[in-house]
Amino acid sequence: MNRVVMLALISAAALLGCRGQPSKDPPIHIIDDMDWQPKYQPQEESKFFADKRAMRAPLDNTVAQGQLREDETYFQGKVGANFVAVAPGETNEGRLRRGQERFNIYCAPCHDRTGSGHGMVVKRGYPPPIDLNGDRVRLLADGEVFNVITNGVRNMPSYGAQIPEADRWAIVTWLRVLQRSQHATLEDVPPEFRDRIVKEGAAQ
Repeated sequence: MNRVVMLALISAAALLGCRGQPSKDPPIHIIDDMDWQPKYQPQEESKFFADKRAMRAPLDNTVAQGQLREDETYFQGKVGANFVAVAPGETNEGRLRRGQERFNIYCAPCHDRTGSGHGMVVKRGYPPPIDLNGDRVRLLADGEVFNVITNGVRNMPSYGAQIPEADRWAIVTWLRVLQRSQHATLEDVPPEFRDRIVKEGAAQ
């Protein structure tokens, strides 16, 4: 088979495999055509619905698969009307590292990395936030801190859309570490390291 004949056969096969887009109102004989099935395009008008919209809103109370969120403690930080005292889930190194990372990304710009409230945006004129190491926040239940991250409070915006629930709980757990570090006592230091502690004001 010479080269010209081969090219002709390939071209013919390609043409047979290509099909043109049918008209907007296809004839009856191609309604069941699997290549060009009748369907609505995004934002297209529909003559079937009274409001003429082909794109339909979900029915009331529709829940996407995997989004039931029936665990009230985990997703809202509450049991009934009361905030949970301690964050649900296991506190381990992985959770603490994740909480530290997320805290430094989302919280430190205002609260700084220690939680004292002297972040970079505050130094540039943003209203100073509350000191996260003060008694006011230390005495809050973990669920209430989770709720503040989720919904915001006063000048603090909501971070519910940016931070998934697991990361919000990780941030709460890391915040408790920061608070503990700022209010530590000698008893919090392992005995073998206590002799390294230098009292404030002592000569070094």
